[in-house]
Amino acid sequence: MKKRVGLEVSYAAAEAVKRCNVDVIAAYPITPQTHIVERLSEFVANGELDAAFVPVESEHSAMSLCIGSQAVGARSFTCTSSQGLALMSEIVYITASLRLPLVMMLVNRSLSGPLSIWNDHSDVMAVRDCGWIQLFVRNGQEVFDHAFISYKIAEDHGVLLPVMINFDGFILSHMFEPMELVEPAVIERYLPPYNPKYVLHPDQPLTMGAFAMPAVFTEAKKAQDEALRQSYPHILRAWQDWGDLTGRYYDPVEGFWTEDAETIFVALGSFGETAGEAVKALRERGEQVGLLNLRLWRPFPFEAFARVVEGVRNLIVLDRAVSYGGPGGPVAGEIRSALYNLENRPQVYSFVSGLGGRDVTVQDYMAMFTGAISGEAPRDGIFGVRG
Repeated sequence: MKKRVGLEVSYAAAEAVKRCNVDVIAAYPITPQTHIVERLSEFVANGELDAAFVPVESEHSAMSLCIGSQAVGARSFTCTSSQGLALMSEIVYITASLRLPLVMMLVNRSLSGPLSIWNDHSDVMAVRDCGWIQLFVRNGQEVFDHAFISYKIAEDHGVLLPVMINFDGFILSHMFEPMELVEPAVIERYLPPYNPKYVLHPDQPLTMGAFAMPAVFTEAKKAQDEALRQSYPHILRAWQDWGDLTGRYYDPVEGFWTEDAETIFVALGSFGETAGEAVKALRERGEQVGLLNLRLWRPFPFEAFARVVEGVRNLIVLDRAVSYGGPGGPVAGEIRSALYNLENRPQVYSFVSGLGGRDVTVQDYMAMFTGAISGEAPRDGIFGVRG
């Protein structure tokens, strides 16, 4: 049996970043991501990690510094949450446009107002179209593993795009979980030293982030969209290679009890584990119900998603953000769009819950199931939209 250790998930994230041998860390503290960068600063200060740790004056500066360091050939890292992401969002879009293979951990937290330090997905949904590869992980082991996987993807010369790892604030970040750490020899086989394709250097001048007139701007955005879509097979290969080395395989969508299901819950992040308990309870009642965890948010895995839900009657989509005045939750809206051209597509039920850290229990999931199937309104704290 492989050795497992108990770690706070934020500390496990920092340990993984250290083992990635990053060169530059730029960050500004904001709850609930602060434990990650505090831990990394300790590693740098005590000599465990040979890197530059830059305590910048804002998240905007953190991302700006990472752009500069990454552009001159330094493997760079940052992380943030909520309002911090909102402040750095100007530079987040630029990072993807410059095709810089930065990795950022986004410890998800609600956007104000009212002010809340607790978890939901309103921060990431505010930048869903920023051009980054975006992943959602469910537990501490997945957080740890995806540090290595994300650099492997980002630095692939066939990709060269930044990667955002989303994991739930407090629900994951401040929890202690058992996990398997990866030996340095395995990491060396999987993640080689950073070998940048393009580097700013006075001896070999090149341009990054040039001004674009209207005659070429559309073409640049089209090329960026194509690059993000074409990253998909590289992402699959990075997951496959990691699984071959560690025995832990990942997929863009993961289904449980979906083969004979008439109704499937769709979840992102740690709430998928709670939903799984509800599915077990409903199965014991004889209900043909399953669960689909959506791990890859961008690029959206259209074909893989369609394969899992083929022949399903109902999808119950749990959103943890609100598309104000729109068609319900943003994930449900995207799924409706993704399924639009399919024959006999499932009915999509959009439930928005868990905002601002509100608990969503097994009983809540069962109420969603009953509400979707029967048409009854769910209880207070969950609002649903059929469409």
